Amino acid sequence: MAGDDSETPSKKRSRSDDDDSSSDDDDDMGPQLPSTNAPKKKRRKLPYEKLYISALPTSARYSKSLMHKEQLAFVTMTPLTDFLITSSVDGVVKFWKKGAEGIEFVKEFRAHSGEIKSVSVSADGRSFATAGADKSIKIFDVMTFDLLSMLTVEFTPKCVCWIHKRGASLPLLAVSDEVNHTIRIYDGRGENQEPIHTILGLHRSVVSLMAFNDAYDCVISADENGMIEYWRPGSYEKPNNVFEYKSSTNLFEFKKAKSTPASLTISPSGSQFATFSFPDRKIRVFDFPTGKLYRTYDESLQTIEEMQQAGTALQKLEDLEFGRRLGVERELDSPAFRNKVNVVFDETGHFIIYGSMLGTKVLNTYTNRVVKVYGKDENFRPLSIAMYQGQPQKKGITTVAMAASNNPLLQESEARDPILFTTGVGKVRFYMFTNDENISKSERDVQNEKPTNPHAKKAVEAKAAETGTAAIIHTTYGDIHIRLFPDAAPKAVENFVVHSKQAYYNNTIFHRVIRKFMIQCGDPLGDGTGGESIWGKEFEDEFSTLKHDKPYTVSMANAGPNTNGSQFFITTEKTAWLDNKHTIFGRAIQGLDIIHKIENAKVYKEKPEEDIKILNIEIM
Repeated sequence: MAGDDSETPSKKRSRSDDDDSSSDDDDDMGPQLPSTNAPKKKRRKLPYEKLYISALPTSARYSKSLMHKEQLAFVTMTPLTDFLITSSVDGVVKFWKKGAEGIEFVKEFRAHSGEIKSVSVSADGRSFATAGADKSIKIFDVMTFDLLSMLTVEFTPKCVCWIHKRGASLPLLAVSDEVNHTIRIYDGRGENQEPIHTILGLHRSVVSLMAFNDAYDCVISADENGMIEYWRPGSYEKPNNVFEYKSSTNLFEFKKAKSTPASLTISPSGSQFATFSFPDRKIRVFDFPTGKLYRTYDESLQTIEEMQQAGTALQKLEDLEFGRRLGVERELDSPAFRNKVNVVFDETGHFIIYGSMLGTKVLNTYTNRVVKVYGKDENFRPLSIAMYQGQPQKKGITTVAMAASNNPLLQESEARDPILFTTGVGKVRFYMFTNDENISKSERDVQNEKPTNPHAKKAVEAKAAETGTAAIIHTTYGDIHIRLFPDAAPKAVENFVVHSKQAYYNNTIFHRVIRKFMIQCGDPLGDGTGGESIWGKEFEDEFSTLKHDKPYTVSMANAGPNTNGSQFFITTEKTAWLDNKHTIFGRAIQGLDIIHKIENAKVYKEKPEEDIKILNIEIM
């Protein structure tokens, strides 16, 4: 799993270095016997490696874990400002401040009503953004840990990324779309809801990742087809301080491997970037300005199994434990975990840190050796990683050589409190690896959230899945948006929602259309005689204070009292005579012109001459 040197340029040696033999030997052809005097190949050694490793946490076991109520999605350490920001799948964001020792809780936000799709922190560590499945983007001021503004968008965001340099007067936020290839650039202050620029032709598929390189003032973006692009904010073109021709790079590597990057991280100096990709599960380290591949590390399931069988893995596991961990490893392929995996650099850029089946690995990319493994005996599979390495008290005074010395005064001034933060697959906790070796297993898991009843939670989730407050009926004539009334007609709404989610209404027709009255649909037979409820039998009427006192009312069709099945209709006029005869469970609020267009279609015996179909119904 460790290094693959095939992509590393070899150093050319002079003839005098390689050949100390006589001129007669130079003339020999064919295979030669091994020379007993051949020098052993020297292993590459990183200068000051021990010093760099000493700036990492020393304990291989986690010293503390803290909770969210739901599964952790992302952990983010802000550069320069020293905040840890944790996000969970239920839309909650928590701010923690790094203190003299450890972290302290600062503030919690219920940022989104659904899943958080992406997070980003700016290069100066002062701005933080989250993008949610609820079609909103929240912008936070890190220093004041305050919610600055909210962008409400008409699309579901896929990825967000701050793309302004440190000290820029106008913060810029790039947002990609979950369903097309556009990238929208917004004013990062949130003062304007409209994008200031839209990139249309850069990618040909959905942009899943973006990262900003402050050193090169350049954004690198990756799409779901494995294509990588460089572009500069402002010009939105490839900058001139990187490679000239893409054909001279290895950026087509993912396309060739038929893989997609799931994580993209820039090194602290900006000279490299690292990716983790699926389905090949390879970590690739690239040189940023040239786009050349520097290192490849294989973490595929096949390689893991082969190394376990050959006994060459970092840690030999019992067969039962290996099987258990392999099962967890396979879960990473699911969409729930795929975009949560990441690879980070240490502060020097010489080491990459990432989660694996055997724990959190720290790998020296110069020597291709794993120098540390955190949590190899812990009961979680590391997923999202963040690192705080601390800053010397007297910045800029000591050199690397001075820091490597045994001067006690210098060592005291360079005192650090490094912490490695990691989430776990399916875990509601994040874990902290520190220099603390005195670890109490009974006290390290802090109960900072009230425990929830999992059975009650499942019941609530099941109930929530059976109801809704809005729907979009996608028809061959256009979209009709309706508001649902689950409080007034819970059974009718549940019936409509479940049928819609199960595609029961897909490709059914508006089989009965009467001008200045109503349009009727929901019969899989298409003649008004078919359809049944989700319970397989007729269900009772639900009359409420709602009346047919305005057009665009959505009601159940029936054949008499308490005979509701699957058919429903939308009125186009006031129809007071239907009160207390048909259950009202919704009202159309958009697409009213589509309703009238259907109403005015040519009909024969109340049935449109040309089929008008429901393509599908989307529950909101």
